[in-house]
Amino acid sequence: MKLDDNTIGQAVKVYKALGEPTRIRIIKILYRIDELNCNEIEDKACICAKSTLSHHMKQLADCGLIELRKDGIYHYYSLNREVLKNFVSLDWDD
Repeated sequence: MKLDDNTIGQAVKVYKALGEPTRIRIIKILYRIDELNCNEIEDKACICAKSTLSHHMKQLADCGLIELRKDGIYHYYSLNREVLKNFVSLDWDD
């Protein structure tokens, strides 16, 4: 990967997003399960408030770590594995 200004900017956003334990839990959940809706993520990550989940999901989407698919009134999220692989070298299978 070429380390140009855009890549550096994205790296800063990715590392900032992963600076929060809840967001790391969300990434780990999405690593194991290809696609989930908000309610499923909320249950699996033990997040009580929808506004809190919304904030975390926005941070993860803004840096490109997750992708959103809308189906009617439902929003489904999946992990962008390419972005994760480019910036994070952790063993997510633990």
